[in-house]
Amino acid sequence: MTLQQLKYVIEVAKNQSISKAAQNLFISQPSLSNALKELEQELGITIFLRTSKGITITAEGTEFLGYARQVVEQAELLENRYANVQPSQQHFSVSSQHYAFVVSAFVRLFENYDRDEYEFTLRETRTYEIIENVKNLQSEVGILYLNNFNEKVIRKFLREANLEFYPLFEAKPHVFIHIGHPLAHQKSVTLEDLHAYPCLSFEQGEFNSFYFSEEILSTISRPKNIKVSDRATLFNLLIGLNGYTISTGVISQELNKNICSLPLEVDETMTVGYIVHKHVTTSKLAAIYINYLKETIKDELKISSRYSF
Repeated sequence: MTLQQLKYVIEVAKNQSISKAAQNLFISQPSLSNALKELEQELGITIFLRTSKGITITAEGTEFLGYARQVVEQAELLENRYANVQPSQQHFSVSSQHYAFVVSAFVRLFENYDRDEYEFTLRETRTYEIIENVKNLQSEVGILYLNNFNEKVIRKFLREANLEFYPLFEAKPHVFIHIGHPLAHQKSVTLEDLHAYPCLSFEQGEFNSFYFSEEILSTISRPKNIKVSDRATLFNLLIGLNGYTISTGVISQELNKNICSLPLEVDETMTVGYIVHKHVTTSKLAAIYINYLKETIKDELKISSRYSF
């Protein structure tokens, strides 16, 4: 087993494709495939499953990848310390439901990351895909919420994917509306108050289950419903249609100056947290990002002074 083989495994897992990994590594696809097969034969494990649709990492491959990353990172530290070698390009990826504080924390990571080369990815995506991305190591951190309605189902998926959930904060449901909305002057709103206005929510694609909904109270029937796929569109429709959406109430005033948050009078609580893979050691970048998440959330909660933390 060589350090180069470990780097090959990391690159293939990152791209979920041997051909794309080979291009990035500047070697031929047959050479990469042979190197992986030799490594698997030497260790007596199967790291990747090859199918007509591409490759997927196995459970034992996921565990091996966690160790491989640690070895490669330690080797790079040695090189940087004693060989005066420039640090290699760093990679970090997050998958999340549509939360402004996730973006704000990502911005903090950029502002405090002093490297000439890096490749960071932020995916605002569907709930099921967040779980799949962290499961398949396409993202190191995933961010979603649990409540009494969805917790049993979501935790089942997390267990099956070898993922762990860590709470960040608890929040009472709030509605986001435009500052010019007819209800914006109220201190709080009820479901009855909202009945006449369009309800905006994020579509979940193939896995459009109530349990995967990004908004709580998804089983309640509403006369006006609009599904969207990105946060910018949703906020534009909040303004243009006097619509509303239900979320945590934690909103960045810098990023969303025309949107306000009002408590929703329902007996519900949301626990927002992050998920990581059980068998993968958290990288230094991931640990820094998680700390920025916590700091950003605390800052926003202080501004609003409306949520339990």
